[in-house]
This record gives sequence, structure tokens and C-alpha cells, in this order.
Amino acid sequence: MGEKSRSKGGCCGWFIAFIILALVVGAIVFTVKKKFSHSGSDKPAPVPGPPGAVDQKYSTALKTAMQFFDIQKSGKLVDNKISWRGNSALKDGSQAKLDLTKGMYDAGDNMKFGFPMAFTATVLSWSILEYGDQMDHVGQLDAAQDSLKWITDYLINAHPSENVLYIQVGDPVADHKCWEKPEAITEERPLIQVNASCPGSDVAAETAAAMASASLVFKKTDPTYSSTLLKHAKQLFTFADKNRGSYSENIPEVQTYYNSTGYGDELLWAASWLYHATGDDSYLQFVTGQDGEDYAQWGSPTWFSWDNKLAGTQVLLSRLSFFKAKDISNSYSSGLHSYRKTAEAVMCGLLPDSPTATKSRTDDGLIWVSQWNSLQHPVASAFLAAVYSDYMLTSQTPKLKCGSDSFTPSDLRDFAKSQADYVLGKNPMHMSFLVGYGDKYPQFVHHRGASIPADAKTGCKDGFQWLESSDPNPNVATGALVGGPFLNETFIDSRNNSMQTEPSTYNSAVIVGLLSSLVTTSSAVQSFT
Repeated sequence: MGEKSRSKGGCCGWFIAFIILALVVGAIVFTVKKKFSHSGSDKPAPVPGPPGAVDQKYSTALKTAMQFFDIQKSGKLVDNKISWRGNSALKDGSQAKLDLTKGMYDAGDNMKFGFPMAFTATVLSWSILEYGDQMDHVGQLDAAQDSLKWITDYLINAHPSENVLYIQVGDPVADHKCWEKPEAITEERPLIQVNASCPGSDVAAETAAAMASASLVFKKTDPTYSSTLLKHAKQLFTFADKNRGSYSENIPEVQTYYNSTGYGDELLWAASWLYHATGDDSYLQFVTGQDGEDYAQWGSPTWFSWDNKLAGTQVLLSRLSFFKAKDISNSYSSGLHSYRKTAEAVMCGLLPDSPTATKSRTDDGLIWVSQWNSLQHPVASAFLAAVYSDYMLTSQTPKLKCGSDSFTPSDLRDFAKSQADYVLGKNPMHMSFLVGYGDKYPQFVHHRGASIPADAKTGCKDGFQWLESSDPNPNVATGALVGGPFLNETFIDSRNNSMQTEPSTYNSAVIVGLLSSLVTTSSAVQSFT
């Protein structure tokens, strides 16, 4: 009996020892695997093919986001899909004998600011060029091209001669003293221009970038329109380059709204797009020569936004070293290498497990740079990460080196998804910041048209009753990407809280780009031409 009992106890002891050993070995393997998980294999992932299976979450979100462009349209609306919107600003530009009725309102106001509007067009063009096949796969390509053309039609008319560009319609001081629907605007709509004696290299070059990138979008479907856009883009770049100066220094009243911190980034951005659109080596010489030395900030990662285009330029020029290195003269290779290395530094800063990861994040992992319109930077960063991931996949580049660690294209895509998912509701507030998506989203969006009932007859001042109303907006600003959460991951859904609840048209451009990149499994990068 005793002998039996001791034998059984011995077996149990050996069994327990074996389990403990297995757990220890498992822990060691897990730790080692985690430490080296990003190193991966030197073998690249397969080159993706045509758009694959649709991710319904991102498809639904993309269809939602695209609608905000229709909400923001100015002018005589064609095939209007928004029941509470109508024709507006039909006399814009008339004092200069120009038709500036089209374009899009900037945010929750009734202003047309040329600098961020042109950025909207550039990013929307880039999104179509990279992911038009995926947009088409879910029935959104026509809508994207229509929204882009609504802006570029305006930009063409805003550039009536080589050295004149109209960069603003409306008086923001007067506009912000009113709370009225765009259909009911009665105040004067003055115009502001840049020209040879009052230059604005930043806004002129951004507009050149918009037109050059859009010329690629329409090259096959409307070659005449494409040629017109390219002609304007070349003229505007020359104007911006030969008449250097910041528009917000020369026109101080714009500083309150869209102050430019410099024009060098826009010159490089525009030249990069013009090289893609023309193949003219003079633009490549521009970005890799002295202007690159002066303005590119090689080796220093920056945040992509309406004001700073450097990170976008670095990723865009990386496209050349990924796919066209053999076709480009060696005299440009060193400069292009510097752009790509800086693009890699941007990516390494975004990846949360990278040794050089930015600390500019919320506790739940959202990139967070600014309390005003906090979602612009994470969404724009995620778009760049998705694009770079697809460049790596298509070019069979297996790894991205970040210090002593290595990361794969799927790591970048996972980061991009994490930012998109946060925006769509995977956050401590359990709220979607994309209006109209999900079960819970902002109800008090800071937006004049959305806040005033469609049948209300209001003037400039009496419309403020709708700003102050405690009722949710009567009209849903579907697709609006609002400002976003504070660093402590709180959100105050109040119409008076424009810091958090005001959407913007350029926010829509970056969220459309990001969602288009995720709407199907990664697809192969296509030639722009």
C-alpha cells in the first residue's frame, strides 16, 4: 500500500516537473519569438495581384466618408444627393469677372481657403492614383473623380493668368460672425489673390501639385482636361519658384486660419508631382539639387499635413527608387536615396514597436500631435504607412530596418489598420469619429449646414439659435471626420467645441485615402501613367 502510494506520488512529481519545464521553455520561446518577430524572413512576401476580398468594415466606411465631399460642394449642384443642400455662392468671383462658384467649403463654415483646398485635391488625386482599382472594386471611383474635378474646375478658374492665383473667397471675420447655411449667404464675398508683387510660393506650389497629380488621374479618361491641368501646373510652379515668398507673410490676415510655416516643402512636393506627370528631368534636378539640400530636411522625420508636405514628398519620391531606379540617371540617385532613407525614418517613427517609435501617442495607440483637429495627423500618417507598405510588397522588399530591428510590410499595414480602427470606434470612448458610421458617432457636429433645419429661414445673426441649440443636428453630416479626441482620450460632443467636433474637407481626403488602401487585401502598385 505504502509502496504503491509512493510510486504514484513519484509519477505526479515527474509530471508536475515536466509541466513546469514545458512552461519555462514555452516562455523562453515566446520571449525570443517576440523579440525577433519583426526580423522575419529575408524572403519577401508574394507580390499582390488585383484587388482581392473586400473588407466590409472599410468598404462601408469608405462609402460613408466619400459623402462629405458632396456636403461641402459650393456652386450650382449637379445630381445633388444631399437632401438638405442646395445651390450656393453663385456669384463667387463675379467682381473679378471669374466663375469661382465651384470648389468646396473648408470646414463647418462657408469659406473657401485655397491652401487647404488644393491639398485636399492633391491627396485625393494621390489616393485615386494608388488605389483607384480598389475604389472601383467597391463602386467609389466615379464619386472620387467627380469630387476631385469639382475642386480642380475651381482651381483652373482661380488661375486666370500665369502669375495670378486667387487663393481665398469670403471674409473669414465676417463669415464667422454669422451662423447661416451656405444657401443663405448674403454678406460680401471678397477675393484674395497672390501675384508677382505679392507672392505666395506655398499656396501656388500646392495648387501646382494638385493640378499635376489630377492631370494624371484624368490622363486616360479626359486627355484634353488633363492637358489643361498640366499647363496650369507648370505655370504655377514657375510662378511659385521665380517669385518666392510665403503667402501668410505677405497677406498677414490669413495667418489666423491657415498660416504657412514655409514654402520649401510645397516647392519640392509640386516638383515631385510634376516629374511624375511629365517625366521631365528638370523637376528631378530641382528636388535632388540645391532646393533639396535647402528644404528637404533629409534624415529628420516630420508630420504630413495641410501645412507640411515633406513626409508625403519623401514617400512619393521613394516610389521612384522602388520601381524606376534603373531608368533614372545616377546624378539623381544620391538625392533620391536621401528621400527614401528619410521616408524609412518616418515609417520607423510610426511603428509602435520600433526602437525609434514616436512617443506622440495616446495610451490606446493613436498618433496624437495636436489638440486642434487631432485626427489629421494619425490618419495622414496611416495613409503614408499603407502606401509605403504596398511599395515594399510590390517591389519584393522584405524588410524595413529600424535601428537593430527589422519590420515587414504587414507591420506597416497593421499600424495603418490600428489608426483606422481607432477612428471607426475601437477606442476607449467606443465612438466612431466618422459621422454616419457605426452606432455611436458625434451628434453635435460644428457645421452650419448640418445644424440648421433645411426649411428654416435664417439670416446672419438669428442662425446662432441653432449653434446654441441643445438638440442634436437636424441634418447628419454623413462622412465628416471630426477633429477628434484629446490626449487623455476624451471627447466632448458639443457644437461649440470646434476644436473637437468641427470636420474639414482635407480630413476627408486623408481618411478616403486610408480607407481606400484597406478596403481590399493589398493590391499591386500600378504605374501612374
